[in-house]
Amino acid sequence: MIYTRIMPVEFNHCDPAGIVFYPRYFEMTNSLVENFFADIIGYSFGAMMDAGQGVPTARLEVNFKAPSRLGEKLQWALQVVRVGGSSVNFVATAMVDDQLRLTADLTLVWVVGEKSTRWPDAMRTRFKAFQGDTA
Repeated sequence: MIYTRIMPVEFNHCDPAGIVFYPRYFEMTNSLVENFFADIIGYSFGAMMDAGQGVPTARLEVNFKAPSRLGEKLQWALQVVRVGGSSVNFVATAMVDDQLRLTADLTLVWVVGEKSTRWPDAMRTRFKAFQGDTA
C-alpha cells in the first residue's frame, strides 16, 4: 500500500519567484511522515515526545525534478521500502498531475531516550502493510 496526502503550495513555502524554496520540501516531507505515523502507525509525534521516544531522520536524499509553484496541489506518496531492526526506509514522491516534482529517500530510527531500539512489534506490523515490492 501507499500512504498519500495532498498538500497545497502556500505563500510561506515560496521564494520571491513564487516557486517552492527547497528547504520547505524538507518540512513537507516531515509533515508527510508525521501524518503517516499518526494516521497509520497510530502513534503521533506528540505522544512519542511525551513518552521520551522519537523517530529522528538518520538519512535524507532528495532529487528535485521540476519546480513547484504557488497554488499548486502536491500529491505526496509515501511507501515503506525496508523495515530494519531499529530503522525504517521510506521513499516519498511529490507530483502535480502526472509530473514528478521530487523523490526523497528517508531513513528514520526508533529512539527511546537517547538510544536506538528495536521497533515494537505492533509498529513493525503496520510498516509491513505499506512495504512495497522494492524491498
